[in-house]
Amino acid sequence: MQDVFKSSDYPDLLVGLEGPDDAAVWRLDDSRALVVTTDFFTPVVDDAYDYGAIAAANSLSDIYAMGGTPFLALNIAALPPDLPTDISSEILRGGAEKAREAGVVIAGGHTVQDKEPKYGLVAIGFADPQKMLSKRGLKVGDALALTKPLGFGVTTTALKRDQADGKDIEEVVAWMKRLNKTAGQLAMEFNLRGGTDVTGFSLLGHGWEMANAAGVALEIEFNKVPFISGARKYAEKGAFAGGLFDNRSYFSSHVQFNESMDEPSQMLLFDPQTSGGLLLGVPRETLDAFTARAKEIDQPLWVIGEVKAGTGIRVK
Repeated sequence: MQDVFKSSDYPDLLVGLEGPDDAAVWRLDDSRALVVTTDFFTPVVDDAYDYGAIAAANSLSDIYAMGGTPFLALNIAALPPDLPTDISSEILRGGAEKAREAGVVIAGGHTVQDKEPKYGLVAIGFADPQKMLSKRGLKVGDALALTKPLGFGVTTTALKRDQADGKDIEEVVAWMKRLNKTAGQLAMEFNLRGGTDVTGFSLLGHGWEMANAAGVALEIEFNKVPFISGARKYAEKGAFAGGLFDNRSYFSSHVQFNESMDEPSQMLLFDPQTSGGLLLGVPRETLDAFTARAKEIDQPLWVIGEVKAGTGIRVK
């Protein structure tokens, strides 16, 4: 397909199949570009409303991760024919209210029948083509900043196995429902260029995508990486989603761990996230102002490492 749709044949296609970023970008003029993305998945929590809200937040995240502002969306839903209408209505209501919070209009969509519920959005946003975030935008010396903690995958997997505590589920749901809107606006305010959202490929997977695209290396300090309360507990119980093992299999050759790190710690860095935070490269000269501004606008932020010369990822 890449041979058929070459970016060079479409000069206004700024980001397409040839790039590692998750959203397509089409230039409208010198100051405006359309950012288009889609995502949908099966339920990660039991509550239908929360599921819809999480799916919508996750779908909109790729727009924020490109430095854009979403404004329009379409529903995508696959629902069992015997699913009670009050459940399907709650899924759609959760998505609609989360979109409204983001300032996004859901203008329609499409539904088909399937054995297992699936829901998400097609999302469209605007971005300035001269100021977009991308995975290839990291520079040597940048600090690595993360805007949500990790551990969503092991916690929701524990929920599916009836191993999760109620308070841990409340915590993970709150984080997954949180929009990356403020984090994206903060990145644009400080003219950042390197960024992505941490989702299914895990911190290490998406981090390696950024490092590889930019031709740099990442150094991550494990003791500075944030995790939600139950993450370590569920990792020690082996509550690992199948995607975690896929991530480890594919990306581990690009990662060098400190010899003292135990297996649960390593596995948590391969944990797939749903509606995770942004991973941003912040120039050192603006880091103090950046972190101060994040605190001022109540945007969670953790500095977890640095961009170095070289290749791959080192976790120390």
